[in-house]
Amino acid sequence: MSVSNPTLITFVIYIAAMVLIGFMAYRSTNNLSDYILGGRSLGSVVTALSAGASDMSGWLLMGLPGAIYMSGLSESWIAIGLVVGAYLNWLFVAGRLRVQTEHNGDALTLPDYFASRFEDKSGLLRIISAVVILVFFTIYCASGVVAGARLFESTFGMSYETALWAGAAATIAYTFVGGFLAVSWTDTVQATLMIFALILTPIIVLLATGGVDTTFLAIEAKDPANFDMLKGTSFIGIISLMGWGLGYFGQPHILARFMAADSVKSIANARRISMTWMILCLVGTVAVGFFGIAYFSAHPEVAGPVNENPERVFIELAKLLFNPWIAGVLLSAILAAVMSTLSCQLLVCSSALTEDFYKSFLRKNASQTELVWVGRAMVLLVAVVAIMLAANPDNRVLGLVSYAWAGFGAAFGPVVLISVLWKGMTRNGALSGILVGAITVIVWKHFSSLGLYEIIPGFIFASIAILVVSAMGQGPSKKMVERFEAAENDFKLHH
Repeated sequence: MSVSNPTLITFVIYIAAMVLIGFMAYRSTNNLSDYILGGRSLGSVVTALSAGASDMSGWLLMGLPGAIYMSGLSESWIAIGLVVGAYLNWLFVAGRLRVQTEHNGDALTLPDYFASRFEDKSGLLRIISAVVILVFFTIYCASGVVAGARLFESTFGMSYETALWAGAAATIAYTFVGGFLAVSWTDTVQATLMIFALILTPIIVLLATGGVDTTFLAIEAKDPANFDMLKGTSFIGIISLMGWGLGYFGQPHILARFMAADSVKSIANARRISMTWMILCLVGTVAVGFFGIAYFSAHPEVAGPVNENPERVFIELAKLLFNPWIAGVLLSAILAAVMSTLSCQLLVCSSALTEDFYKSFLRKNASQTELVWVGRAMVLLVAVVAIMLAANPDNRVLGLVSYAWAGFGAAFGPVVLISVLWKGMTRNGALSGILVGAITVIVWKHFSSLGLYEIIPGFIFASIAILVVSAMGQGPSKKMVERFEAAENDFKLHH
């Protein structure tokens, strides 16, 4: 354990700092809007970096470098798809969703927005969308807990059971105490840590393997096909990897960042910051996995842990190439990636339970203090369920994430995208979009043998369902159209 003492100390300092930020945010949290959306007060830098950090989970530093290490550059299609999807989401959805939620009853959550936007008096739209959030996000939270546990297990030699609780405890603490502001402020610190780790590590690996030419020759010697973007892929395979980008339109934890921006004016600047951060991080991630091939083929004696589980390529490089103190900081970046995503997912689940079930159906007149405490209790509840789901250590992180990502992307993506772009959309259109999207993902995942990622048929069928059902039934009410137009004018005026 002596090697990891500096690492352990760095981890402890880092976690203590995150919890401290939670307590600072606690002092700015007076009502449910503060707890769920930070009182819509985020400037462009915090909006940008917290959208990035909450999006990029442990997958960024574990799953993707592992895939590149195993298969070479042909795995990088997913990164290209994500960049395109994120950019389009910032361009078409971010600013519009910010004004639409404000014009539609100052909605705090996505189910809240859907219910107001489509004047759904029955509560059906709210309940179904809140249920979709809870089902898919609890799976998503579980994947975050698994990633955190893997990190603690491999860094400190803990048992998986202990690591499970150790990894999740800090995140639960600051989310519980500080709510959305804590999550967004910590995200900003975490995003900075992640980009530092992902720019520094590939540079040091290059130096350790003898510079660019030597590194590329070593990668080619291992397998020339590592450089082939089309190696072992098919048209369907590439489309499936690029299809990940479609998921952005429907991820509640990312959309919440747009809703929390202090104004539409901040969005354009936030988009530039966020996309620069994201592209640098993804290039760094691909480089870590790719240069890792050269490093471990030159040092086979230390390649055991990575050959056993390629998802550990970043962890092992950090431990081998850096002073233990720096390694501690770099490994904290994985913890940062895991914590930043897990915290905002816990919060989205909590806000769905609090705002969309408790407040809407059980206690319409509940006080703000009561709602904030119910929100905190729900964070604990969801966290415990996620930890129980993660108790099986054979869960593969990326498998769980891809399923949840597809579920949200197909169930909410088309509904969110079309609801901010088309005034003719109706409640039944929205309802059918959510149902068709979610059902297609589940059915396709279990029965299709095409090898096509389930988000793509889900997104297409849901979009068709929205357009067809909206056109068939009674059109939107005059008030709905007026609200939509007022919001759109507002957007164009300030954008």
